Amino acid sequence: MQRFGGRLWRRFGSLAKPYWVSDERWMAAGLLALLVALLLGQTGFAVLFNQQTGEFTSALADRDADRFWNSIYYFVGLLVVAVPIYAFYYFVRDKLAIRWRRWMTDRFLGDYFGNRAFYQLTANRDIDNPDQRIAEDINTFTQKSLTFLLIAMGAVLQLIAFSGVLWSISRWLVLFLVIYAAAGTAVTFLVFGKPLIGLNFQQLRREADFRFSLVRIRENAESIAFYRGEDEESARVKRRFAGVFDNFNKLIKWTLSLSLFQYGYGFVTIILPSVIIAPRVLSGELEVGSVVQAAGAFAALLAALTVFVDNFDSLSRFAAGIERLDTFALSLKPQSGTGTTGPVIDRVEDPGLALDHLTLHTPNYQRILVKDLSVSVKTGEGLLIVGESGGGKSSLLRAVAGIWNSGAGTIARPRLEDMLFLPQHAYMVLGDLRSQLHYPSKSLTFSDRELADVLKAVNLSGIVDRFGGLDVELDFSKVLSLGEQQRLAFARLLLGKPRYAILDEATSALDVENEDNLYRQIDPSATTLVSVSHRSTVLKYHTHVLELDGKGGWRLCAAGDYRFRQ
Repeated sequence: MQRFGGRLWRRFGSLAKPYWVSDERWMAAGLLALLVALLLGQTGFAVLFNQQTGEFTSALADRDADRFWNSIYYFVGLLVVAVPIYAFYYFVRDKLAIRWRRWMTDRFLGDYFGNRAFYQLTANRDIDNPDQRIAEDINTFTQKSLTFLLIAMGAVLQLIAFSGVLWSISRWLVLFLVIYAAAGTAVTFLVFGKPLIGLNFQQLRREADFRFSLVRIRENAESIAFYRGEDEESARVKRRFAGVFDNFNKLIKWTLSLSLFQYGYGFVTIILPSVIIAPRVLSGELEVGSVVQAAGAFAALLAALTVFVDNFDSLSRFAAGIERLDTFALSLKPQSGTGTTGPVIDRVEDPGLALDHLTLHTPNYQRILVKDLSVSVKTGEGLLIVGESGGGKSSLLRAVAGIWNSGAGTIARPRLEDMLFLPQHAYMVLGDLRSQLHYPSKSLTFSDRELADVLKAVNLSGIVDRFGGLDVELDFSKVLSLGEQQRLAFARLLLGKPRYAILDEATSALDVENEDNLYRQIDPSATTLVSVSHRSTVLKYHTHVLELDGKGGWRLCAAGDYRFRQ
């Protein structure tokens, strides 16, 4: 695991720089400049407060009532001006953080959905829980980046502001402070750096895994209940939490050691200023208030010089988050999911669909699924793909869709906007029934009458009344049966009228009567079918059959000549 060094700074820079050179750079720079101005105001008031604390302490020691009350009045006046500055500082900081988070989230989501990276990442074992990295790690990165930047800037300002105060009181105290701070910082980084960063990285990962396992149970509650798999799921979740528990125990042991060092290191400084300048106060060379001023200036300078020591626990978590987020960002780049360890499939745009000398591999190139396949599906024809389970039928459709690239040869196809893919497990979006029917089109709009007609065509005419209308939001993946979900997906096909419809066991949960009804609704002159199915009943809706033997071989024949194996 990395230390706080050049590699960490490079990772941080690659994540942070794009926002500060983006279209929002001027607004970001303006808010940052305002933050610096407010920070300057805070530092100035801190110096004035420290001076006035020493002033009224000396007045009390001299029993000078006028001097004391004048100092108190001045202090109260400072408070009236300072409080809004302190409050507005945090408002501006959070405003800049949320704008930065919005920009980064938009950028990451663009990369995540671009080139179907969200799908490619499912095969990347190094990238766990991408949802958490987008939702939580970006938020933490923007907030902590600003927090630590401003802490560092505040430390510099404190050094400038208070060093003159302390130097005027005791030069020996300044020399001691520099040596003491340097020693503390060195011990913190050398002893605690590597272990804490590594443990924090693992804690983030294991917490995300634990949370994901609980989400999976919620999403698949019915299937687990049917399988009576609650004991196995409970054991699996407990194992995930055991990992969280064990790693956290290691983390808190190191944190305890760090805390012992930090508190011992900090508490010693409470008495050191007084001990060092006490002889000058006792001899009458300095006023009693000078001790208070010296203690305040010493504490401010020590906090500035030991800013990394005091915040090391948070810094180690921040460093772990930077590594997770930067690794995720790199995985979203186009070359990360293209399967460049071997040949890749060429794709060209064409009105029809044709595969030319296509050889299809598994993504890791360990197995050939189809070898040297050449077939074309012209408009108005239909192709039925059959074969044993695991023989490459669905994989061939993935290649046509462009989400599998491992292989050789050429795929000519229409624009993806002119094609609609219906997988076996129909996807139900989060939203109302109207959204379900329009998905995935953004441009097409349909009247309530058109939607009602298409629902009737797919034998779902009662669904609108059943759920209270088209605009009622429900989790349709839970309230609809698998067969109803497949019929709803077919309704999308009938509404969209794509040039090519690619059906991957899209009617597997339906009875033969419903399946036949759906296929009859498709106009072959408008939509050309490419289907994967094990049922002979759909044969009549296709003109050709492509049979895959699962070993790379294939056979193409006319639908009228094909006979399903018993």
